[in-house]
Amino acid sequence: MNVRTLCLSILHEREASGYEIRKMCTEGECSYFVEASFGSIYPALARLEEEGLVESRVAHQAGKPSKKIYAITEAGREAFIEALSEPLGEDVFRSPFLLFARFAHLLPSELVRRRVDERRDQLRSEIGELTEMRETVAGDRKNSHANDAWVLGYGLACLTAALEHLEGNMETLIGSARDSDGLAAAAE
Repeated sequence: MNVRTLCLSILHEREASGYEIRKMCTEGECSYFVEASFGSIYPALARLEEEGLVESRVAHQAGKPSKKIYAITEAGREAFIEALSEPLGEDVFRSPFLLFARFAHLLPSELVRRRVDERRDQLRSEIGELTEMRETVAGDRKNSHANDAWVLGYGLACLTAALEHLEGNMETLIGSARDSDGLAAAAE
């Protein structure tokens, strides 16, 4: 999957401006699927339009700059289905926290404890966001599909497992860190 397919997935559901697509890809519900940077979305939309897979129109707004609204074409719907039919490849998981954890033994235990607490808060926040999304999807049968709830449930299961692992093993990680005297805390 790539940014083009991600853009088509959004437009498969509804028309959207480039800004709305960018926001959904980088911060919103679609940010969980494929990594899309600010600099990759607009070129992808331009290529999709050149290929006739999306079309655009200019929407004028009172007191604001005009915006470009994108809509998927029938050829775009077919290309989207084709893209979904291709082999998926492996999921990509990157975590700055895991790099930090890998080398926690080099750091002061106070810092490691603080980062563990921050990560725990972040996971709890993400679980809260997905739970809220799932409740919204459950209450909006008209504009959502049962697969939306399934995907959100999968995400919740992954985040919950990560939180449980962190909470169940955080003292081991913190214990591997150095105390204020520069010694490994576990050596005491």
